[in-house]
Amino acid sequence: MLMALSNHVTVPTISLSLILLLATFIPTDSKLQLGEPLETSMTLYIQDYSYGPNATLIPITGVSSDGDWAFHKFGTIFCTDDPITEALDASSTPVGRAQGIYVTSALDGSNTHVLISLVFTNEQYKGSTLEIQGASPQFERVREVSVVSGTGKFRFARGYATFETVHLDMAAAYSVIECNITMLHYLNLN
Repeated sequence: MLMALSNHVTVPTISLSLILLLATFIPTDSKLQLGEPLETSMTLYIQDYSYGPNATLIPITGVSSDGDWAFHKFGTIFCTDDPITEALDASSTPVGRAQGIYVTSALDGSNTHVLISLVFTNEQYKGSTLEIQGASPQFERVREVSVVSGTGKFRFARGYATFETVHLDMAAAYSVIECNITMLHYLNLN
């Protein structure tokens, strides 16, 4: 069917019912590829070095005029690339990297907004990622944030993660954060 427009222009039109009819015959096999979601829980240890020659967390903005960090100052942004290990000890088996940013997002400095990618490098999960996001009350013993997505073996992940500082050495600017993750996800069968 053709539809005439002004100045002798004709445009073909397709009826909505024809589009709907064609859409019903387009096969989708996403359920066949994904299957049922799996529930996975894991505990990881984030090794955080706040300053010095091997710093894995640095401030981008919000540093005071005397050069001290202002982690409790509204608007401070940190960039991180922390090693992740299987156990509390920094020399335990490496699992991956925690890469992303933290933003002190509460006026009183009590909350940090976390945007972190857990990038797995170990044999079991190599190439897979988990995306973690949320408001983290930084003065609480245990902080809970969301697992909002994932790739590879954690395709379409959703769930939650808790962060707890289990070791803190202020003099060495070194801390270890225990990260407990519970999520639903699909296996990447490709």
